[in-house]
Amino acid sequence: MTKTPKRYTITAALPYANGPVHIGHLAGVYLPADIYVRYLRSQNRDVKFVCGSDEHGVPITIRAKKEGITPQQAVDKYHVLIKQSFEDFNISFDIYSRTSSDTHREIASGFFKKLYDEGKFVEQTSEQYYDEKAQQFLADRYIVGTCPKCGNENAYGDQCESCGTSLNATDLINPKSTLSGAVPVMRETKHWYLPLNEYEPWLREWIIDGHKQDWKTNVYGQCKSWIDQGLQPRAVTRDLDWGVPVPVEGAEGKVLYVWFDAPIGYISATKDLTPEWETYWKDPESKLVHFIGKDNIVFHCIIFPSMLKAHGDYVLPDNVPANEFLNLEGDKISTSRNWAVWLHEYLQDFEGKGDVLRYVLCANAPENKDNDFTWKDFQARNNNELLAILGNFINRAVVLTQKYYEGAVPTRGELTDYDKEVLAQLEKFPASIADLIERYRFRDALSELMNLARLGNKYLADTEPWKLIKTDAERVKTIMNIALQISASLNILMEPFLPTAAQKLSNMLNKPIGKWAEAGAADLLSDGHVIGTPELMFEKIEDAAVDAQVQKLLDTKKANDAANAVVEPAKEDITFDDFTKMDIRVGTILEAEKVAKTKKLLKLKIDTGIDQRTVVSGIAEFFNPEDIIGQQVSILVNLAPRDIRGITSQGMILMAEDADGSLAFVQPGKKLKNGSVVR
Repeated sequence: MTKTPKRYTITAALPYANGPVHIGHLAGVYLPADIYVRYLRSQNRDVKFVCGSDEHGVPITIRAKKEGITPQQAVDKYHVLIKQSFEDFNISFDIYSRTSSDTHREIASGFFKKLYDEGKFVEQTSEQYYDEKAQQFLADRYIVGTCPKCGNENAYGDQCESCGTSLNATDLINPKSTLSGAVPVMRETKHWYLPLNEYEPWLREWIIDGHKQDWKTNVYGQCKSWIDQGLQPRAVTRDLDWGVPVPVEGAEGKVLYVWFDAPIGYISATKDLTPEWETYWKDPESKLVHFIGKDNIVFHCIIFPSMLKAHGDYVLPDNVPANEFLNLEGDKISTSRNWAVWLHEYLQDFEGKGDVLRYVLCANAPENKDNDFTWKDFQARNNNELLAILGNFINRAVVLTQKYYEGAVPTRGELTDYDKEVLAQLEKFPASIADLIERYRFRDALSELMNLARLGNKYLADTEPWKLIKTDAERVKTIMNIALQISASLNILMEPFLPTAAQKLSNMLNKPIGKWAEAGAADLLSDGHVIGTPELMFEKIEDAAVDAQVQKLLDTKKANDAANAVVEPAKEDITFDDFTKMDIRVGTILEAEKVAKTKKLLKLKIDTGIDQRTVVSGIAEFFNPEDIIGQQVSILVNLAPRDIRGITSQGMILMAEDADGSLAFVQPGKKLKNGSVVR
């Protein structure tokens, strides 16, 4: 039997402080971590849950440049937004720190200096891209060019977001600097590298031999693939003016590479949290667990452990239960395309329904493969599971107790075989749910929790106390007592998953949420205990609410398509004489009405300055007739007349079509006399 650790250090990946948190982050990292930590606390384990904003690196400087602010202003803005979003969503960090803090600078600098002084780094001079116009070396994300794999002309120096291929900046065809637009040149620069190749034998033994059975398949497989391909030295410094300065002579203008800097943020956050921080990081009886997304596996399973091994004072991660990715409505979540459900916006749109999102993201967690979030599934899980199963059982148990016994828990009488069977099943749930949580199978654990609610529903449906009260009131007392005991156990077991709902149920039961060891007992609520006032645990989510969210995404997709639309190529050349044949005048719309039995056509009466004439135009889907009366337009007046739906159209008004297909009038910049010539 595995010995229980003396204490736990639980980390959640540090989010970049360059934008808000979205549901992909929650499903991949923060929700499973929070469930695990809340469970440990319910088990009376000594646990510290640490996280913070990753405030260094190129993504920060890019965001700052985009918004026209300084990097410090950018991280100050997004650190506050992210921290508040986590609090509003009930992510129960013991500390949410930041890597721009003095403590972090001290710890990160000291970590680097120890390894530097002990000769754990190798110094190498290499050629890297340099922007002569901006007078600085270019990080990967400051270089764009044509992807050699798919031909995308806007691939970054580290990855093509079109085909997903990982790249080196030197792989790009026709590279250019995003800072100045100039073609970069190669220039020598000196950096320090962590020789991962020297740690390869140890990593092979530690991971391949030591963690094959207890690490998730996706984590183990990715680590094995990296090691089997052969590890190479990796730079721990870079040329940048934003970050933790490299604390050695001759390193002016260089900072710690963010992948080296960021994981040390877990340590510095713990130091800010408690004077006993070293026991959580250096005592062999401390269990270190990293919750991350799959894009961070190599950093937390190979690079950071190699850093800790090189330092020599720290414990190594016991487990790294990384999740796969969560997609959104069949498409990859993308910050740059605004294709996401942002946490702070969700909490505004669905006020008081944080637990609904927690439930849906856990029930659909991408634990072993990428999964898809859809708003219709969100609605269905709330209405058909939370409301119809869990909420329905609690409501029945509490409301009937108030109705029959004025809220006092009735005394059980003689138990039937069915009663004994139900109580025996109840007793097993805490251990089965705990086992799943301990093995990081949160989705299955939540399913088992719902099975307990199903057990309660079935028990009430089978015994029908609302009918039996008329013929066997004593029997109903036993039934309701058992239903309330199930409710009390649910209250404890649901807290890691649904903390707000658990507190609501605690208020209804008039009993503080107990500890895990108490769950499953048949006497959590004593005879005569008076429960509180019933209230609905969950509310139905109507079609209109999710339709609005779907429409928001459709609008986003439409805007993305428009932004990325390819401009229509020019038509064949015409002569100047061809152009002069067109007589284009400024005119004013006098009348407008829809053409009967058509969707697209408007019948317009236009004052051209020459005359007043009728024009039929296919613009009805974009304009209301009453809104365009009085507007000036450009009209081709010498277009041969033609009959359209029985109406003679004498000319054509000029329209500009946007990338999204919408139309706009081609109008003069100021009001002109009707008949003015457009040349």
